Amino acid sequence: MGNRLNGKVAIVTGGNRGIGLAIAERLADEDAVVAVGDLLDRRSAEAGKPGKVSFLPLDVTDEASIRAFVDEVLERFGRIDILVNNAGMVIHKSIDDQTAEDWDKLMAVNLRGPFLMAKYVVPEMRRVGSGTIVNIGSVEGYMVNPWHTAYAATKAGVHGLTLGLAVDLGPDGIRCNTVCPGWIDTDLNRAYVEMHPDRSLIERELSYLHPAGRIGAPKEIANAVLWLVSDESSFVSGEMISVDGARTKKIPLPAVLDEEYRSKLTEKQA
Repeated sequence: MGNRLNGKVAIVTGGNRGIGLAIAERLADEDAVVAVGDLLDRRSAEAGKPGKVSFLPLDVTDEASIRAFVDEVLERFGRIDILVNNAGMVIHKSIDDQTAEDWDKLMAVNLRGPFLMAKYVVPEMRRVGSGTIVNIGSVEGYMVNPWHTAYAATKAGVHGLTLGLAVDLGPDGIRCNTVCPGWIDTDLNRAYVEMHPDRSLIERELSYLHPAGRIGAPKEIANAVLWLVSDESSFVSGEMISVDGARTKKIPLPAVLDEEYRSKLTEKQA
């Protein structure tokens, strides 16, 4: 714990669990006051850091909800210094099975939401002459899993939004960057793994995909976000930063040719 964000007010969307909650708690650890916006499950509204993390209702697909949320944050805390656009969703469907409604829903949550959040937060950042925006993108913004056409399109769009905001808002003292997670051990991903009859096999195979020899933890995404919203990254803007254990840097090989590499990872895990 420290005080790198002392006096700062941060917004984290989709912060009720997983990566978003880890981000909210990490920023609070550094003395930020954090407003989490989510489609609230009231059972989890007591989570987080008492006195430092507030949970407020927010639907990022609804412009009126966003306006009301930003107004409430300003009324409660008087300023907004940090925006983390974390809210997101994924749909696993082939292009044949995707509907226009599927496409529109993903776009509304994953891309239109960050745009609207920035639209309503930026005037307040501009008023104080500084601010930082971090979008949670994905490695699927530049590499794609099967049946994720719509999801990948939204995340590539988030990367483009980041570039545009960094350029347009730089003169106002506002920075914008994107964190691109690899496979992270969240409740959602864990549930996906547990659906498979051989969970240990899936966990091993996922580890092999990452030269770091393991999958990531939510706190590791949170640490990257913390650096990007702190003064330690004051000359960093318009960047897409992968936090993926080098997964996107390794050229895939057939398993039979990759055997020696896999054995080294296995030794490391032992």
